[in-house]
Amino acid sequence: MLKFISKRLLMALLTIWLITFVVFFVIQLPPGDFVDTMVTSMIAEGETVTASDIAIMKATYGMDQPMISQYYNWISGVVTGDWGISLYYNQNVLKLINETLGNTLLLSFITLIFTYAVSIPIAIYSARHQYSLFDYIFSFIGFLGMAIPNFLLAILLMFVSYKWLGRPIMGLFPDGGVTDWASFLDFLSRLVIPVIVIGTGGTCALIRTIRAQMLDELEKPYVLATRAKGVSEHTITYKYSMKSVLNPIVSGLGPMIKGIFTGSTITAIVLMLPTNGPVLLKALQTQDFYVSGGILLISAILVVLGTVLSDILLAVLDPRIKTMEGKN
Repeated sequence: MLKFISKRLLMALLTIWLITFVVFFVIQLPPGDFVDTMVTSMIAEGETVTASDIAIMKATYGMDQPMISQYYNWISGVVTGDWGISLYYNQNVLKLINETLGNTLLLSFITLIFTYAVSIPIAIYSARHQYSLFDYIFSFIGFLGMAIPNFLLAILLMFVSYKWLGRPIMGLFPDGGVTDWASFLDFLSRLVIPVIVIGTGGTCALIRTIRAQMLDELEKPYVLATRAKGVSEHTITYKYSMKSVLNPIVSGLGPMIKGIFTGSTITAIVLMLPTNGPVLLKALQTQDFYVSGGILLISAILVVLGTVLSDILLAVLDPRIKTMEGKN
């Protein structure tokens, strides 16, 4: 098992390094750079900018260096803990990201719990009561949830909260922060819309996956033989069939984290949440590659760690995976 985990961690490190390479060069693909954006803004405000001024600014921010040199300087700083200074915010990148990273992770973690807590019971019920009224209702809601974009659902729920409460629910924390029981309840009420919006897509997709897996398992010969012996449906479902259903649940952990992190970015912009989403958007608009690269790197690390965790859990749940990999 130790060899299996070590191999997975080594592959994760290699994957993260390749991701840093891709992320940096994809950010640099659009024409121009941060200095060009700043010069355009200065000219729009009526300032006069000469070619020598532009050359000085590019030298100051390191934009006159080849792209590979800029990547080397950036990744060297990341490894040593110096993630650079934000070109747009003029602030330490790590400090800037840390201001909103906790809120982002908190929201993502709660959404992950919501996704699994809602999708697993509904999927099992739909599989055990195939073609029933509630199966059709859950299937309809599932297709609806996968089809509606996050930003549209966020706007719809804001409108509903305005009609219901007389004010649209926006933001994550009440004024003055969480200081007492009342403010804590206010904070929980503000979590409802973001968690529903971000978690709906993943929840609906997981319901469809688990339902299909459970239906396939319930028709297998060993289940039919077990049922013929008089074993209850409850025992067949939760003692025998659940073992095979756990595989798609665990293997989808990495993509689920990615979906939640990406979904929180779009939702945060619409609902004005104090997360990394709005910071990332502004960094991409101004081509502030230190900030955008840092946030995308953290997102990639979370996805890779989630995938490693799911691989380890799969090996624990199904030892055949570890054995087959050892033979290869």
